[in-house]
Amino acid sequence: MKAMISRLDTRQADFGACLKTLLAFDLGQDKAITRVVNGILEQVQTRGDEAVLEYTRQFDGLEVKEAAELELPRSCLDEALSALPAVERDALLQAEARIRRYHERQMASSWSYEEEDGTILGQQITSLDRVGLYVPGGKAAYPSSVLMNAVPARVAGVRELIMTVPTPQGVHNQLVLAAAAVAGVNRVFTVGGAQAIGALAYGTETIPKVDKIVGPGNAYVAAAKRLVFGRVGIDMVAGPSEILIICDGHTPPEWIAMDLFSQAEHDELAQAILLCPDAHYIDAVEAEMARLLPTMPRREVIASSLSGRGALIRVLDLDEACRLANTIAPEHLELSVAEPMVYARKIQHAGAIFLGRFTPEALGDYCAGPNHVLPTSGTARFSSPLGVYDFQKRTSLIQVSVNGSRQLAEIAGVLADGEGLFAHAASARLRLQQVSHDS
Repeated sequence: MKAMISRLDTRQADFGACLKTLLAFDLGQDKAITRVVNGILEQVQTRGDEAVLEYTRQFDGLEVKEAAELELPRSCLDEALSALPAVERDALLQAEARIRRYHERQMASSWSYEEEDGTILGQQITSLDRVGLYVPGGKAAYPSSVLMNAVPARVAGVRELIMTVPTPQGVHNQLVLAAAAVAGVNRVFTVGGAQAIGALAYGTETIPKVDKIVGPGNAYVAAAKRLVFGRVGIDMVAGPSEILIICDGHTPPEWIAMDLFSQAEHDELAQAILLCPDAHYIDAVEAEMARLLPTMPRREVIASSLSGRGALIRVLDLDEACRLANTIAPEHLELSVAEPMVYARKIQHAGAIFLGRFTPEALGDYCAGPNHVLPTSGTARFSSPLGVYDFQKRTSLIQVSVNGSRQLAEIAGVLADGEGLFAHAASARLRLQQVSHDS
């Protein structure tokens, strides 16, 4: 009988190989999925609304005759918000306020400086004009993702936010629509799948083309985002959710077991790993996992995730745990230790760090404030969480003074000659000739 979760020890001779196998995950898309998605994107690009309507009928069972029927009136969002039980409405509003307050601190400002010769150099910050937000529908309905993707775009100054959400059999998730109202989404279309990504990327007669597409989705949505990248921007290519917990052995084992479950319940490919130097504590966590698993509504998913990609790893000490964490570069890292800031300074690669025993990762998913859209599959080594900066552009500013052109024209001319780009050299030196004539 297969164990509920793998047990590893950094002292074992084959630990490196075992860890490599544990972490292995191919972000590349299945060729069959890519072929299907390519066909859908080509049809949407060529036939616009007509193709979107066909795929919506085929995949969502939504019988619509005109593309205009795909757009929900603003009143639907407001009514969904008004109809929510007060406790849910207040939770949405409080979460939005916390997320907005955090992201307001990320705003970048334009700047410039003047050199001694009068040349002015700088950077101008502007927002994107229009952003597309993809939101899963059906069983996977995440109002938190609406907030996390829409709020930073709004803070950045994006003028129009277009949301697409599938509504299988015409069923609307009221919490998702309410979140769209709270977050300030401008327009909502009941379209899902690769066809929604194609419509946002290329534009149709009804659905406007956007500058960037953000938001989670299934394998078909992920493949579509990858294929349209370059024509539009995308947030990231995301893999399964991950949690890595470093614990000193003094947090209640039940807490750690449930924190591991919180990511394992996402899907069968999610990854939950514990690093701890205390073997007896690891035994206690495993016992709590066995006790709690039968009580979980998503126990089959959790069990599959833990047995396939989970691990309880004994380390030499917390310093080794930090070194291992930097190798793994997890999406979520919990430092469930006595002095979390001491060890946080040793972490270089992680999407988000949750400090101390009273900071479960789940709080970050919903309402702590920082964004829950994070790099996965080791990409935290070179990527960052979604933020306001993803919805802003930087434009360089260059104003060369007459005096500055004397030096810059000669430097540019020499380098252009060396590259064999003689028109570049002439363009630079023509100004130099005028400056010499005037003086």
